[in-house]
Amino acid sequence: MKNKKKQQPKFLQQLSAYFYMTVGVLLLTVGVYFFKIPNGFVTGGVSGIGTVLGKALPILSSATWIAVINMVLLLLGFTVVGKETGVRTAYCSIAFSLFSMLLEQIVPLEKPLTGQPFLELVYAIILTAAGSAIMFSQSASSGGTDIVALILKKYTRLNVGQALLYSDFLICASSFLTFGVEIGLFSMVGLFAKAFLVDGIIDNINSCKYFMVITEKPEEVSAFVIKELNHSVTTHKVVGGFSGTDKTMIHTVCHRIDAIRLRKKVKEIDPNAFSVITTTSEIVGRGFRGV
Repeated sequence: MKNKKKQQPKFLQQLSAYFYMTVGVLLLTVGVYFFKIPNGFVTGGVSGIGTVLGKALPILSSATWIAVINMVLLLLGFTVVGKETGVRTAYCSIAFSLFSMLLEQIVPLEKPLTGQPFLELVYAIILTAAGSAIMFSQSASSGGTDIVALILKKYTRLNVGQALLYSDFLICASSFLTFGVEIGLFSMVGLFAKAFLVDGIIDNINSCKYFMVITEKPEEVSAFVIKELNHSVTTHKVVGGFSGTDKTMIHTVCHRIDAIRLRKKVKEIDPNAFSVITTTSEIVGRGFRGV
């Protein structure tokens, strides 16, 4: 019975992670299949390679090229990215390939949905960026050039960001030769816009609130954080420079949904408390993200 209780939270965390990864894959698939491939937008990644090869070498469809390349890269990179991230990346990669081929059978497309390439570029960027960001937030990715970047990082002096940008830029540049200048320029815009959007979405998903509370009632504030919010606190004694009175400074971090409750509770417990609240997206430790 004790082991079951200990494993249940871990199981629920895994279930939640795979749910979010599936949502991310679905968004990515819709963006790629309905908006990127029909227009020839090549904003990097395996989907970009597949789009180019589907046009240049039509012996296989774009979706099939994506599936083949992803499988090869997964075999190459599984040992590089680590077991847990590798398993999650494999899941997302396989799901992405399967969803793409399924849509190809159910909703075959021979031309873009509309005659507005800029509008479709916007949707391609938003959907793929949101899907990628959700997967990244769960320590996963759709595979492809993310794995290439990790391999390059291991065997060269490039960091992941540089390797990913370089590889995606080369893929994107190939769209000029395959689809022409107009589509190539659209693809370049999409590449840089997606890079900024992914970072913004990830920061928003991981956003937490850091509290620094100076109070004369530290026990009650700490008890609320520990018992009600299920987070820990760090405390140390301080002396007010103006009043000269002894007080306690409390440090804690909580998710955005809990921040409103904590701010309200601090005011209820100690109306004279002084609080500094800042936003952060990089919290590593128990209750937040693993190292």
